Amino acid sequence: MSENNIPLVDLKSNYKSIEKEVDAAIKKVMDNTSFINGPAVKEFEGNFSKFINTDYCIGVSSGLEALSISLLCLDIGKGDEVILPANTFIATALAVSSVGAKVILVDCDENDLISIDQVELAITDATKAIMPVHLYGRSVDMNALHKLAKQKGIYILEDAAQAHGSILNGVNAGSSGVAGCFSFYPGKNLGAFGDGGAICTSDENLANRVRSYSNYGSNEKYVHDSLGSNNRLDSIQAAVLGVKLKYLPDWNKKRIAAAKNYEGLLKSLTQIERPILIEDGSHVYHVYAIRIKASERDRVMKKIQAQGVGVSVHYPIPIHLQKAYAHLGLSEGAFPISEKHAKEMISLPIYPEITLEQQKRVVDVLKASL
Repeated sequence: MSENNIPLVDLKSNYKSIEKEVDAAIKKVMDNTSFINGPAVKEFEGNFSKFINTDYCIGVSSGLEALSISLLCLDIGKGDEVILPANTFIATALAVSSVGAKVILVDCDENDLISIDQVELAITDATKAIMPVHLYGRSVDMNALHKLAKQKGIYILEDAAQAHGSILNGVNAGSSGVAGCFSFYPGKNLGAFGDGGAICTSDENLANRVRSYSNYGSNEKYVHDSLGSNNRLDSIQAAVLGVKLKYLPDWNKKRIAAAKNYEGLLKSLTQIERPILIEDGSHVYHVYAIRIKASERDRVMKKIQAQGVGVSVHYPIPIHLQKAYAHLGLSEGAFPISEKHAKEMISLPIYPEITLEQQKRVVDVLKASL
C-alpha cells in the first residue's frame, strides 16, 4: 500500500498500537487451553457489563446472533411484529425473520436515526418489540421510545452494534432496553479478530435463558433443559476484546476529535452536507458519512477511490429494496428519507489512529473530485 493511500478503517495500525498486550492475552489462552467458556470470556463479560452499565453480559458468536437469540428468548416469533428502521445493515431485519416474526419497517429522520413519529404510527396490536439502531455510533433518544413502549407494553431491544461507548443523557447505548445487542466485527469501535457479539441486559431471567440457549440449551454439561444452539463467544476473541476494552474510551475520544477535524476542513464545501458535530459522547463516530447530490455521488466516489482514499457507502440499498425482502411488497418511495440518503451518502475514513495530515489529504482529494 502506498504511503498516500488512506484506508476506510486501519485495522493494522490499531493492532500495532497494542500488539504486545494482545499477543500476550492470546498466548495466555493458548497456554491454559481454555478455548471455550474459559476465564477470558468470563472476565470480558464482567468488564463489558460494567462498561455498558448492565447487570449481565453474555458473549455470543456475532451481532446477528445477539439480536436473534434475544428475540427468541423473549418468546417473539410467528404472528408477532417487530418495528425497525429501513436504513440499517440487513442483520437487524434478518434477526427478526430468523425467529419467524414480521419485519415492520419505518423511515429515519434527517439524522439517520429511527423516526419516533413513524414508530408510533406503525404500532399495532401485534407489535411485540421496537428495535432502534444507534446508527453510525449515535445514540437514539431512548426516552421518547420508552414512553411509547411503556404505554403499549412493548419490548425495546437495542441494536447497539455501532455504538460501543455512546452515552446520551447519562445512559449508555445498549443499557436501557430489555437488552442491548452488540457486534464485535473487526471494524467496529470495539472489534475482535473475527466475528463476535454480546447481549447486555439487567433482566436476570432473560440473561439465564440467553446463556443456556447459546450453549446447547444447557447450564450443566450434558444436561439440556431446552432446545438450544451453539453460539458462544470463543476465548481468543474474548481475550482480544478484553485488551481493547481498556482503550475504547480513549479511542472514542479520538474518533470525536477526528469528526471535529472534518467539520473544520469541510466547512467551506457547499456541495456537501456534513453530519452534525456532536462532542458530548452521545456520538462515537463509528461512521463519518457526508452527503452529496445523488446524481454526482458515484462519480465522485470513483474519483476519490482512484486516488487511494478508502471511501464507502453505509448503506446503499435500504432493507425494503433488497431482493431478500421483496416479499414485504414495499416499492421505491415507501421511505423517502432513507432512500434519499442512501443515494447521497459517502463514508469518509475515520478511526482512532487517523492523523490530521491524513484527514487533510482525504478532504483535498474530495475537493478535487467534486
